[in-house]
Amino acid sequence: MPDAFPLRRITLQIEEVHHEGGPPAATPHLKGAIMAVCANPFAGRYVEDLQPAMETLKPLALMLTDRLVAALGGREGIDAYGKGAMVGENGEAEHGAIWHVSGGYGMRERLGECRAIVPSAMKVAGVGGMLDIPLGHLNAAYVRSRFDSINIRIDDAPRANEVVFALAMAKGGRIHSRMGGLEIWQVKGEDGLR
Repeated sequence: MPDAFPLRRITLQIEEVHHEGGPPAATPHLKGAIMAVCANPFAGRYVEDLQPAMETLKPLALMLTDRLVAALGGREGIDAYGKGAMVGENGEAEHGAIWHVSGGYGMRERLGECRAIVPSAMKVAGVGGMLDIPLGHLNAAYVRSRFDSINIRIDDAPRANEVVFALAMAKGGRIHSRMGGLEIWQVKGEDGLR
């Protein structure tokens, strides 16, 4: 773990969605999130240049990616992703933005070809705060069936002077998705959009 961001705990969350009021799906929609609660070395003070911390967090992102992929049963079938951060008291939203490059890097490095932007959310939150992490298709942002989210929360985090860094992934689209748009079989994966 990066020495600058001492790790206090890791929490893993897996969800299986079998139906949304309609008939049960042949294969459940599987989505998960992994969260690392770390000390925030920037809490309580203004630091002009935060960008070097993005590189510092890359090993954490790789480790979290590996654990989440394993918890989801392996790489095959993972076709959506997202990331997020919650910054505790004495921190600022920009301390969560450090995760943009590192979190995205970890997933792209381990998942392979990923052309679409990694959807992201961050905020300053109190202990037990919640965050909806948006999900989107790995290679084609216009695949509406993969527009989804996963809600994360840790009872005792983020405490003051902490930050929660999170990654999220999914296998398959929303159950009973019927909003049209680009279908999964139409994905070309050339430009991150279609």
